[in-house]
Amino acid sequence: MASGSNVKLPQLEASSGDRSTGERFQARNRTQLNKKEIQKLPPQQRSRYLAYESPAKEVAESMAAARKRLKELKNQIKKETKPPALETVTEQDKHVKLIGQLKAAEARNRIRLMRLRYEHNRASEVNHLISCQPTALKAVRLQSLVPPETDPIKIRDLLGKGERYRVNALLEDEVGLETARIIS
Repeated sequence: MASGSNVKLPQLEASSGDRSTGERFQARNRTQLNKKEIQKLPPQQRSRYLAYESPAKEVAESMAAARKRLKELKNQIKKETKPPALETVTEQDKHVKLIGQLKAAEARNRIRLMRLRYEHNRASEVNHLISCQPTALKAVRLQSLVPPETDPIKIRDLLGKGERYRVNALLEDEVGLETARIIS
């Protein structure tokens, strides 16, 4: 594949110690221009050409110094930061738990208020419909079919205390000793 190609690739430089990015390939210009030719180029082409030229010695040194300062600052911050104490972590957990409980209580309260508002609006609407009926007979019929306020459904326990105990004993009997009687 490479034997039939006439494309010339730029030479790879040996990795130097000041390069911290770990890049092996550095993009360069294919054609080398002198200063007069660079000055003759239009501004856009000149900036493109200079973007791929190696930086001046002063610029390269300042870039290396900036990288070194950043690396030292990162190491210093890493050394200074200590893991938080166990007490602060537990306090933060308690605080987060308390905030969660407060938010849950607020949400329950909002739902309760929304339900009450809905029931009130529904009752007032049904009362309005009942009051707008042309005859009293139709109003009474509508009121009996669609009550303004719904009665809550109460499910009560029909078993007494002793009966409840007996039912639980029968349910917990896995062997069947309570129910399998032999009458002689």
